[in-house]
Amino acid sequence: MKDWTGNKKSLSVTLGASNLTGQERAIGDYYATEPKAVRLLLSMEKFEGKIWECACGEGHLSKEIRRLGYEVYSTDIIDRGFGDRVFDFLSLENNKQTAMHILTNPPYRYADEFIRKALSIATTGKKVAFFMPVRYLEGKARKQLFLQAPPKVVYISSSRLKCARNGDFAHLSSSAVAYAWFVWEKAFQGTTTLQWFN
Repeated sequence: MKDWTGNKKSLSVTLGASNLTGQERAIGDYYATEPKAVRLLLSMEKFEGKIWECACGEGHLSKEIRRLGYEVYSTDIIDRGFGDRVFDFLSLENNKQTAMHILTNPPYRYADEFIRKALSIATTGKKVAFFMPVRYLEGKARKQLFLQAPPKVVYISSSRLKCARNGDFAHLSSSAVAYAWFVWEKAFQGTTTLQWFN
């Protein structure tokens, strides 16, 4: 059997991946989420009270959350012309509790830190919902995170939802990445449920 001799470009062609182009990562690891993703989540999962979108970017999720009748507080570490405050979510002291639900597509390279921070500051019963690639389920370090704080439910998208580099949906034709909503509930104890949607 011949060993694989292809490269990143040929693998991308094989996968039909228009968003695997070998480009540098987006500024601030900013990949905006199409609003449809949060619309689908809110049709499956109920959030009573205010929602904090803590990596809001240009407001793709926040605007849809508000349109659906929820009160939303929007922050980001970079001013992209939208939001209530320019704020580094990870800088918040762990003893500063919030009575808001926390919902976002976190910068992937800091996803672990975002999850731990959100769970440390959320009050009992509040939800933490993060939109991330399904591959986030992999890894020994993440296994420990999931054992310590299991999500209540992981909603896996059966169809491809889109995240656009630097918020540029106009030049994004398709997605090669499978995404899921990971939903925690503070103080939840039990077995994680897997569900499929879309």
